[in-house]
Amino acid sequence: MRNCNKKWQCHLLSCLIIFISGCALIPSPIPQDEFEAQAQSDRQNIIANKDPVSGPVSLYEAIARALKYNLDFHLELANKVLAQKDLEISHYELLPQMVTNLGYAGRSNFSGAGSRNLVTGRQSLPTSTSSDRDIHSANLSLTWNVLDFGLSYFRAKQAADRVLLAEEEKRKVINRLVRNTRTAYWRAVSNDRLIEKMQGLLVKVNSALSDSRQIEAERLDRPLTALTYQRELIGIKREIEELMQSLSFAKIQLAALMNLSPGEKYDLSIPERDRDIKPLEISLQMLETIALENRPEVREISYQKRINRNESKAAILELLPGLNLNFGQEYNDNSFLFNNDWLNYGARISSNLINLLRLPSVNRQIDAREAVLDAQRLSVSMAVLSQVHVSIAQYEFARRQYQTAMDYYETQKKILEQISTAAIVETISQQTLIREEMNMLVAEMRYDIAYSDLQNSYAGIYSALGVDLLPGYDYLMPLETLENLLEKKFNALTIYDEIFQLKIE
Repeated sequence: MRNCNKKWQCHLLSCLIIFISGCALIPSPIPQDEFEAQAQSDRQNIIANKDPVSGPVSLYEAIARALKYNLDFHLELANKVLAQKDLEISHYELLPQMVTNLGYAGRSNFSGAGSRNLVTGRQSLPTSTSSDRDIHSANLSLTWNVLDFGLSYFRAKQAADRVLLAEEEKRKVINRLVRNTRTAYWRAVSNDRLIEKMQGLLVKVNSALSDSRQIEAERLDRPLTALTYQRELIGIKREIEELMQSLSFAKIQLAALMNLSPGEKYDLSIPERDRDIKPLEISLQMLETIALENRPEVREISYQKRINRNESKAAILELLPGLNLNFGQEYNDNSFLFNNDWLNYGARISSNLINLLRLPSVNRQIDAREAVLDAQRLSVSMAVLSQVHVSIAQYEFARRQYQTAMDYYETQKKILEQISTAAIVETISQQTLIREEMNMLVAEMRYDIAYSDLQNSYAGIYSALGVDLLPGYDYLMPLETLENLLEKKFNALTIYDEIFQLKIE
């Protein structure tokens, strides 16, 4: 017995040492070479599996590339896939539990027991055993809790609504991605169309500024006249530099949206400016209705309310008694048993009475959450309506600005023609000709920027309405197919007319 006790003490001491050493773990940083390998892998995966740019990129190709390759969009796709997998797992929770067990039990000696007469206090039977020293057992049991089935049913419905929530999040990302891509594209087009002219104009401005300072230094003209001219030149130079700065990053931003390789060179298709821009001829009330029906933010709250309603049903189910049904096959190789295998079955009803006290609080919590969602829906709806009005106002303002910029450009072009003719016959100074040439280039820049802002306002209307350009499209479709679909659909006025006709039918 002493040797046995010492043996068990050694075992206990060994287990205690192992337990203490396991609690003494220290932080182990990831080796630097793993970070380097991961960085190299990430750089390759970012640009992998993409169609190369084979020519000038059009607006529709830029949007198609953004929808197909943008990493933020792929993140939302992954979130939706995760929600779908959660829904698949929730389906299995509706099924009964089938559990199998294999067991072994052994001891150093036989278990035994005696019997004592309660009246005489004497041992009535000799010490005996009814169990082997080593026993193997196995069972296969099927258990089904009716209450858990009901709860799992409503949890599965909530998981299904979360899949739809993920779909609305994806739609939100698509709308934002299309708007950002369109904005970056037109800014990049303005940059490509004007960059050489802006650089040439800067050279002319700097040359004219140098000449004017030379004239001032040599007192060949009145100082006030020279300084006034220099101030005008410096103002033009400042405006050009601000425009160049605002446009210079657009092409980099567009490349990031299309998920092109950092620093990859590409050209843009430079479309002609549309001179005939018509006002929107659709009821503002109709646009408000379309936005309230289609904006992902509003739809998300509707799904949240449905999840909350299912939560209230689940809370009521938790108060009901639980009915647990079980059925199983048992096996035990104990040689003293008369039957070594048998079937067992049974039913049990249980209930936590404390849950009855929780019901009023749970109902108040659910009602409060419903009230919050109702208030949130009204708040979001108001914000959506405001965005619709703002987007329409921005479009109309941009349209008027574009018309003004176009008129200014056409007028300046005619003035330059007159000045150029007069300069040929030397009836005006060369200084005046240079000034008007610079004014002409500035007018063209403003004209192109106004056209870019007008196109951006289109994107703002799309975003405010939340309408799907390609509902249910497969982002795995070929790039050229997606580009052709966008080219057919992505015309603002045409799409509004289609929506309008759909609503009145």
